[in-house]
Amino acid sequence: MFNTLSALLLSSVMAFGSPVNYPVSLAGNFGEPRPNHFHGGIDVRTGMTEGKPIFSVANGYVSRITVGLNGFGNAVYVRHPGGITTVYCHLKKFTPQLAAIVRKWQYQHQTYFADVDLKPTDYPVAQGQLIAISGNTGASKAPHLHLEFHETRTWNLLDPLDYLKDFVTDTTKPIAHSFMAYPQAGKGVFCGSGRKQSYGFSSPTLTRKFTAWGRVGFGIWANDYMEGSFGILGVRRTSLSVDGKVVFESDVDNIPEKCNRMVNSWGDYEHYCRTRVWYMKSFIEPGNTLPILSAPQMNQGMVDFNEERDYHLVYKITDIYGNSREYSFVVRGERQKIPMGPRQKLMNILHFDRFNVFQRPGVSLKIAQGLLPDDVELSPTVKVGDANSLSNEWSFYRQSYPLFGWAQISLKLNKPVKDPNKLYIVSHYGADRYMGGFYKDGWVTGRIRELGARYEIAYDADAPVLTAFNASNGRLKIYAYDKKSGLKSLKGYVNGSFVLFEYDEKANIYSCNLHGSPIRKTSSLHNLKIVAVDRCNNEAVFTSQFKY
Repeated sequence: MFNTLSALLLSSVMAFGSPVNYPVSLAGNFGEPRPNHFHGGIDVRTGMTEGKPIFSVANGYVSRITVGLNGFGNAVYVRHPGGITTVYCHLKKFTPQLAAIVRKWQYQHQTYFADVDLKPTDYPVAQGQLIAISGNTGASKAPHLHLEFHETRTWNLLDPLDYLKDFVTDTTKPIAHSFMAYPQAGKGVFCGSGRKQSYGFSSPTLTRKFTAWGRVGFGIWANDYMEGSFGILGVRRTSLSVDGKVVFESDVDNIPEKCNRMVNSWGDYEHYCRTRVWYMKSFIEPGNTLPILSAPQMNQGMVDFNEERDYHLVYKITDIYGNSREYSFVVRGERQKIPMGPRQKLMNILHFDRFNVFQRPGVSLKIAQGLLPDDVELSPTVKVGDANSLSNEWSFYRQSYPLFGWAQISLKLNKPVKDPNKLYIVSHYGADRYMGGFYKDGWVTGRIRELGARYEIAYDADAPVLTAFNASNGRLKIYAYDKKSGLKSLKGYVNGSFVLFEYDEKANIYSCNLHGSPIRKTSSLHNLKIVAVDRCNNEAVFTSQFKY
């Protein structure tokens, strides 16, 4: 398996340089926990501006270029000898040669959203060679460079600072703010309560003595910091020891992409949703297979307080540079009554280690093995539809509960519609979301990843909206959106020939620069046709004339 030792060996035989030509300052580090994913790279500051040159960090070749995918905006992938691929995201522009390759692909496929694969001989690069200009494209909230390192064969996420340590200064130790105790329902108690509870680290050594009996898990709220960075960063390594014996360790590196959503299990997701604070658990839930976590198999990080004595607990948190702190506290094993766990409705239990089917009149939910962190008791609710509703509205949990992957939902259609091909499942959770769907034998089937959302059948026979067209100096702009299932594609044609409209997702504006298109400037009128199609294949056509 590719690990930190492999990274050290590789970095010792291969030159890695900085991706920028100024001192590196980070706005975000690798592995920082976020809802549904780990932060997959480092965020390099660009002075809150666009237009900074971006360089390949090592010899290799450009293997892939994407536009508008995965929230990356414009992105360049460079494959290096030794099994590493680096990814440079949120770019404003590619180098002219790469831009020409992308533009050719976009015109061949008649789409703005691009995924271009290159051969090793198409665009070789040397360490320090210019490959792009920094920007703010995609899901970026401010100008910066998001840089990822991947193991090429598995596509596991790697910590870029294992390779770029020399370009970042960090002598600042991580800081722990508090710990959380998690008495296991019906099996443990902490300080007289069966509920989870948090306690601040007023000093590295707490003098208060806590009490516990039975099985209790722990978690820690901690952050890393570094010079020149105003961000709150994730901690690379954490360990918890009891009486000098390590019961849990984490090392945030080499994360399989398929495990990304397991961050919700390692972190206390319920607490984060209420407070925007992550407590990272020092125990491993049975369905969580994150390889970055380790604990003795028997207890999986849980502590058994089964003797009437003092237990000495020590947390050690360490960053990638070896800066570390320790925090200690004493828990007194004190025999006491353990509250009974809540009574469960067995028919509502989903099991993490098997395929689950939940069925009620009008709904069917199928959840494959491996999508749950632990057994969970559903709390299903149904809102019976009125005369205008296509189905009843279902929710399966009392609050947000994300799955590790996609599950299948089927809802029964309550009344006939003109065209069943325009039916889909809609999720109501904040913004409405299209969850796909196909119709068969009176049911509509889609997919979901959130048990706490509300789901029902929707119908979209309305065409997308195209409005606010503007043409000036060879630049065409149009505002496009779809109020229901969402846009699937938008294509533009001038005098019958395809022209590329680029998408600004922050403004929902599509624009075309005719100076880079096959259309010649004739200072006369040209005919424009724009065709927008939504996910239910409803089509809107906009036509106009403009002078160019």
